[in-house]
Parts: sequence; C-alpha cells; structure tokens
Amino acid sequence: MTSPDAELIRLLDEARDWAAQDPDPATAAGLSELIQLTADGVAAARQELADSFSGTLQFGTAGLRAALGPGPNRMNRMVVRRAAAGFTAFLTNAVEQASPGTRPRAVVGYDARYNSEIFAEETAAILTAAGVETFLMPAALPTPLLAYAVRALECDGGVMVTASHNPPQDNGYKVYLGRHAVEESGRGAQIVAPYDALIAARIDAVGALESIVLAKEGWTVLEPSIAADYEAAVAALAVPEHFPARDLKIVLTPMHGVGGATAVSVLNAAGFADVTLVAEQAEPDPDFPTVNFPNPEEPGALDLALEAASRVDADIVLANDPDADRAAVAAKDPDTGAWRMLRGDEVGALLGAHAVARLAAAGGEAPGSVFANSIVSSRLLARIAAAAGYAHEETLTGFKWIARVPGLLYGYEEALGYCVAPFLVRDKDGISAAVLIAEFAAAAKAEGKTIFDTLDELYLVHGLHASDQLSIRVADLGLLDAMMNRLRVSPPESFGGSAVETVVDLAEGSEQLPPTDGLLYLTKDLTRVIIRPSGTEPKLKCYLEVIRSVGSAAELPQARQEARGALDSVLADVREALGL
Repeated sequence: MTSPDAELIRLLDEARDWAAQDPDPATAAGLSELIQLTADGVAAARQELADSFSGTLQFGTAGLRAALGPGPNRMNRMVVRRAAAGFTAFLTNAVEQASPGTRPRAVVGYDARYNSEIFAEETAAILTAAGVETFLMPAALPTPLLAYAVRALECDGGVMVTASHNPPQDNGYKVYLGRHAVEESGRGAQIVAPYDALIAARIDAVGALESIVLAKEGWTVLEPSIAADYEAAVAALAVPEHFPARDLKIVLTPMHGVGGATAVSVLNAAGFADVTLVAEQAEPDPDFPTVNFPNPEEPGALDLALEAASRVDADIVLANDPDADRAAVAAKDPDTGAWRMLRGDEVGALLGAHAVARLAAAGGEAPGSVFANSIVSSRLLARIAAAAGYAHEETLTGFKWIARVPGLLYGYEEALGYCVAPFLVRDKDGISAAVLIAEFAAAAKAEGKTIFDTLDELYLVHGLHASDQLSIRVADLGLLDAMMNRLRVSPPESFGGSAVETVVDLAEGSEQLPPTDGLLYLTKDLTRVIIRPSGTEPKLKCYLEVIRSVGSAAELPQARQEARGALDSVLADVREALGL
C-alpha cells in the first residue's frame, strides 16, 4: 500500500516532468505554481493537481473535451499534439489501405475559445509533417463550415477544435472522416465506433513528445471564399418560388460564439433582411460574459435576446450555440402572450413538416427521401413522414449516427440539432436550420398564423405529443451504473398510472440499433420513458413523452393541460424508480 507521502512525491515528480516538457509557457507557469502550492500543503491545490494527473483524457466518439489546463487529464498543447499525431497515423494508414499511393487530405477548423487557434495550427503542422495535404480554416468559424469543407474539399479527414456549448474553461477536439478513410455513408460525418477505438490506439502508441514532428510551413490557409461558398450554398436552400414570404422580423444571438456574421450573411442572402443581432452577444468572446452557461437550453441564456425581441417587436428569436451547430427558436405564445423557447422536438416536427411541404412543392423529388431522428426524440416526426409516404428511421443519440442514415433528407435530435441539407453538411447545422426556420415562420405569418398555430395543426392530425426531460448530475460516475442496475433489477411496473407493456434493454442492441446503455419503457397509453447515461457528461438523462388524441382545435387547451399533468406524474414515478 502506497503511503500518503509516497503518493504526494509521485504526484509532484510527475507534475514536474510535465512542466519541464510543456511547450506552452502559460500552462507550464501555472503548473509550477500549482506544484509549489501543493508542496506547501494547500489542500485545494493538491486536489486540483491530483485531478489533472488522475489519468489520461480518453479519446472517444466525441473526440476529446475537457477543461483547459496542464496535465494528461486536461486540454493542452501536449495532449493535443499527441491526439493530432495519433489521428495523423490513423489517417495515413487508412488512406494507404483504401487507395495505395494516394496522398491523404485533411482540413482543420477552430472556434474562438481560448487556445483553439493554436491547437488547430499545431494539428495542421503535425499533419503536414507526415505528408498529409492540409488545409487550415482562414479564421474562427462555425463547426458546420468545417463539416462542409471536409466534403467540399474532398478531404479524408477533418478536425474541429471546439467545445461547442460547454463552459468557458473547456475546449475540445472533434474528428470527422471523409473520402478514402470511411465508408460512403460516413463521409463528412463525425466518427463512430470502431474508428474512435482505432484512433485512440494510435494515440496511445505515440512515443515521447519530442518525437512528434511539427512542420514550420507547408499547409494551406484557405481563402475566405470557403466561407462564402458555404454561405451561398446554404442561402440557396431557401426557395422563394415556392415559399415567397420574406416579411419576418428576426432577433438573432450567436451566444458570444462564431456564428453571428455567417448567420446574418446567410439570412440576408436568403431574403431575410430584417435581422437584429443581440449587441451584447454579437462578437466572439471566450469568457461568455453575459450567460452563466453558453447553451440556449439553459435558463436565462436567451434573456437578452427576448428583451431585444420585445423591444423591436420581433416575430421570432433565433439563437445559435457558440460553434453554431445548434439552433434554438423562441416566439410569442398566442395563448399566454409571453415569449417562450420551443422545445427541440417542437422545432424538429416543424422542420420535418416543412421538409414535406418543400418536397410537395418540388413535385416530390429529392436526392434522399428518408426522415430520421434519435431514439430519444419525439415520435411525431415518424408520423409526419409516414402520413406523407416517406420512410423514417430511428438512430442512437448523436448526429454521428443520424448523419449516416442512407438516403437521409432530414434528421434531428431533441437537443436542438437539425440536419436540413445532408448533401452539404453531414452533421447538425444551426445556420442552415435557421434559414428554413425563417422560411416556414414567414410562410405562416403571411397566412396570418404563428408557428404555434402550425404546431397545433400537426397535433390535430397526428396527436398532441408532449415531452419533458429529467437530468440527474452525479459526482461519481459509479452512481450511474448503480442507478441503471437498480432499474434492471427492479423494473418499474407503471408510469403515470399506465401499465408498462414493453421494456427494451438498449444494451442488447437490435437489427435497427447498435447496443448502447439505456432502457426504454412503453406503457399501455403509449407513454414512453427512456433512461440512459449521458455520453458526454456525468449525468443520467431521462426522456419522457406522452401522446393525446385531439378531435378539434377546441380540445387542444384541455389536451395540453392533461398532457402536462401526465408528464408531471411520470416524472414523479421516474424519480421514485431511481430512488431519488
């Protein structure tokens, strides 16, 4: 058994070795200070140091994502260099196997978070040194633009340095594959298994830090025309010959991220000229000073946007997260007269119905005709697609799965992610989604309706679908396993007073879905509950949906009230089943 003093000596020695190798003077200096405080007996410093060196940041299907700082369990230049070297080794081998003698191509993008640009530049330098033809984005730009570039430039791989909507102290490293490196359905999409494990193995095999070669030059910094090409392609998604209305007053917030200029440019080019940016959140700022958490889903995140909307009497609010791959929508609810943000499932259904309307206007022809959503999203899209005669598929959570659906026309997930043009961006894209949201909102306004009226029309045809979520954050990841085991050992018999008729253990997989840790319950009245550990955060996530048939518009208020009561009852039952 290691003595406390021996453990402290080991920790300090490991940290000093790291500081001596660290190519970043800032993190090296911060680590040296942390070492001194720990040696002086400051408990908080020792705890921080121990966590920073408690293990190696693991590369998975979400790539890397963690707090910035020194040590193998943080995001820093040493960790990123190793990740880049491992990814480079994987990519060169994959291309050689698929097309011997072909020079690999890769593109690297970055957002405006702390260290994003330097992480991207060093990745480009490592790829270049290994003989990969490498392109670097010309500025801090949205994640969807990087996903677009992987396909537009016919690259074999792509890296986006971003932590999306995580807190300011975080950064991340997201990997895409293309051309020769992956099968057709995954070209331009984020990685899935087994590619994550293959890349992770290459990272683990990287030698000493000094063995990683960085080129001093040789990569191509792309011209700003790459952004202009994306903007033109996305603006062209709008079809004024079928949906001519453009009278729409929009308030837009990029949430201190990199999407503001791109989104305004695209909306304007699509004919939506009346766009007001939330001034306090318009420019990229890695501190995200006006929000507690830079995620449109978080309480208070849209307060400034809603204030601006009231001030200018806007029709809708559009919000992107900091890397602009998600989109949120708020509008004035005619029932209450108050502004409210629509749930992701509501926007997902509206975009799905609009996709059907666009297909109908175009004569039903499209490059793909399959609608898809993640298994934890609402069942309403499936009903919309079926009623229009189109195929529908459910996938595991995450756009790395949705984007791979063969023949995909439109896909979404409830966490504000929408893919409206998979032939351009095989990933969620908050900017292209914003264009089509504006298009259907303007069409509704031209008919004297709101987007809530359009939702009600869907409910009258397909039933009122009401959803909610419960997220349980834990300090110890072992608690997630314990809660899932509790459910498997003592399965709930009913939710909201309706008997459970079907239980699916998603860990067993099926013909339609690969195995994933999660449980799905379906009750007699079609209430659905899905409980699963988060793939990116220390949370247990519970997804609830109830469906109520509605005979007429007059019945909608009562149906909404009943659905809310049912969801509250189901939430209580979920808490009880989890022992909360």
